[in-house]
Amino acid sequence: MELKGRRSKQLLRELLSAKDIRASIETICQYSPRQSVNFLFSFFYDKEEILRWRAISAFGRVVSMLAEQNMESARVIMRRLMWNLNDESGGIGWGSPEAMGEVTAIHPELAKEFSRMLRSYIRPEENFLEYEMLQRGVLWGIGRLAETRPECLMQTDLYLHPFLESNDAYHRGFAAWALGNLKSKPSASALERLIQEKNEILFFNDLELKTVTVGSLANDALCKL
Repeated sequence: MELKGRRSKQLLRELLSAKDIRASIETICQYSPRQSVNFLFSFFYDKEEILRWRAISAFGRVVSMLAEQNMESARVIMRRLMWNLNDESGGIGWGSPEAMGEVTAIHPELAKEFSRMLRSYIRPEENFLEYEMLQRGVLWGIGRLAETRPECLMQTDLYLHPFLESNDAYHRGFAAWALGNLKSKPSASALERLIQEKNEILFFNDLELKTVTVGSLANDALCKL
């Protein structure tokens, strides 16, 4: 199916706002991937947080589907995400690291090619992102990839440890979640220090946006070790 005319973005907004988001994503996947990707990109900057996250989830499915049809086209989109995080782009790159994490979590070949770049964003000797708000996205993206392909993130746990001591609660929570998904046993003592923390953050997982405490994420992580 084709997305045509001025109502295309409004149609996608209605789908992303629907109660049954799983059915909506299946519908979005029936449209031309090249068309829907551009519209989904625009929702990365939306004021409604739940729409941003749902757009990222749909984006992951669409790009993964596109990779099965035309791998080079999917690579171009992944490079666009990387460009958005480059200082020379002139933008901030909202949603780009989360989208990289979502795509690589779903598609094995794209994970092999782009997981190294995703993890490089938390490595000081590589492409470390200084902006704290973008770091949140990178940590979530790494955690999402770690859910399905932890083998793509070997030796990443050591670079996550500093974020457990960050002043930002999202850093602490997302880093704890990622370490749990990596089943990082050396992180146990650091995670134990967080289990009593009551600070709350918004956490998107399994297509739901929930309010959780940093301590609950740390405790869940410990249970996975």
